[in-house]
Parts: sequence; C-alpha cells; structure tokens
Amino acid sequence: MKTLKIAIQKSGRLNEKSVELLKNCGLSFENYKSSLISNVSNFPLEILFLRDDDIPEYVQDGIADLGIVGENVISETGVDVSFLQMLGFGKCTLKLAVQTHSTIENIADLNGKSIATSYPVILKNFLDDNKIKAEIRTISGSVEIAPGLGLSDAIFDIVSTGGTLKSNGLKPFAEVMKSEAVLIGRKGIENEPLIVELIQRIQSVLRAKETKYVVLNAEAKNIDQILALLPGVKSPTVVPLAEEGWVAIHTVIPERDFWEKISLLKSAGAQGIVVMPIEKIIL
Repeated sequence: MKTLKIAIQKSGRLNEKSVELLKNCGLSFENYKSSLISNVSNFPLEILFLRDDDIPEYVQDGIADLGIVGENVISETGVDVSFLQMLGFGKCTLKLAVQTHSTIENIADLNGKSIATSYPVILKNFLDDNKIKAEIRTISGSVEIAPGLGLSDAIFDIVSTGGTLKSNGLKPFAEVMKSEAVLIGRKGIENEPLIVELIQRIQSVLRAKETKYVVLNAEAKNIDQILALLPGVKSPTVVPLAEEGWVAIHTVIPERDFWEKISLLKSAGAQGIVVMPIEKIIL
C-alpha cells in the first residue's frame, strides 16, 4: 500500500495545533522535535516536519502529498496546489501598521513611503491593486521594530491579537487579507482513496469541535416546544424516564448557538441540562 506524506510546521504557531489535529484523527505517532520525519504506526502516512515557507513547494513538487500551512504562506509563495480543507485554527490577519504618532492615516498616504515586511509578494499585489507606489523593504523577522529604527515608514505583517504592535508603539490602519491554516494537496490527488479517508477523519474532528452534546430532562407536555429549538444532527432523541410524564432529550447544539440555546431551553421547561464535548462526528 502506498504511504502518504504530509508536511507540517516543525516549529511555530501552527505546529501544536497541526499535531493535535492529526492525533485527534486517530493517528499514532511521536512528535520528535529533533527529527524531520515521523512514521504513523496505524495509517500509511509519514509526517514531515518542515519550515512553513517550504511546505507549499514540497507539496507542489510532489515531495509531500499533503501539507498544513497558512493561507498567507500559499499566497506569498504563489504555488499551484489544491485547497482541500479549511482547518479553523491559526487564524490571523495581515495588516498595514504605522507608529501611533504617524501622519499616515489611509492607504493613499503610503505613496512615496517605505514599508517593511516579510511578505513582499502579498504586499506588492495589494499596492498594485490600489495603484500605490511605495518602496517595499523585505525583512526576515522582527518587522515591528523597523519604524522605530528609521528603516521604514510603515510595516505589513501578521496580526493575531494586536499586542505585539501595541508593545512596539504601532497601530494598524488597513487590513489586507485574512488567513487560517488549510490542508493543501498536490494537484490531482483529491480523489485518491487514502486522501479521501484522511479528509473524512479531519472533517469529523472539525465538526465535533464546532458542537456540544446536550442531554436534558423535561416534562412530556413541553416536548414540542423544546424540540422546536433543537435541530440536532438529524433529529433529537427522546427517551422516556422512569418518572411518568418525563423524558430525556439528547441532541447536538452548534457551539455558536450554545448559550442562546441553553437560555431558550430553560425558558421552555428544560431541567438538569448536561453539556459534554464531542470527540468526533461522522456523517
């Protein structure tokens, strides 16, 4: 049987979540920090631990079949790969920022100015689209210190919480793109059986993260009102209790609707509500 290869970050902000996702998919392997390759013992898969900038090209060139990397890295490298699954973690925004006392307030003010960045390709495309002529100064790491050192008038970089910008006396003023981790594959691999199986595992884990399993007790007379609030995966399960006139209702609630649903359920007569995390949902 063919052995697949998937490339993930060796270190960095996506490494821990990538490893967690693969382990939650039932894959058994050791995350050797000092090794570039880890073999999965219960699935025909090898995990390559690489620099994030190298992952897209490894996938494009067929050295790896799959990769987990940020959308921003794919845009920067300009590789030709297939987007197989958005993964919901590693979310960030690429923004333009200036010093808090800067007179630059909008994109047009960047004309004739210099911008420091580790993402020159994305920045150039953005400036060209907006007909802005500015000098792009490519810096590898510590972009935030460039304006304070007089190296640039502005910066273009990843922003997760904004704390790093603030601590360096910077303020964002324009959003260029949003990014999150994505599973990519080399072209034409999408329908291979092992790929399909692995994606199904990943999707089951992602669905579970977005939902809660809820069990509640209610009087039988309130069933219709409560069921109207609970769509469930297909439909809620209703089980009679030992006490006559009472039932237990089992269902799944989307994480985004959790607190609103709980409040509505209590108002509809639900009692003894138990909420549990879900490990996987397989449709």
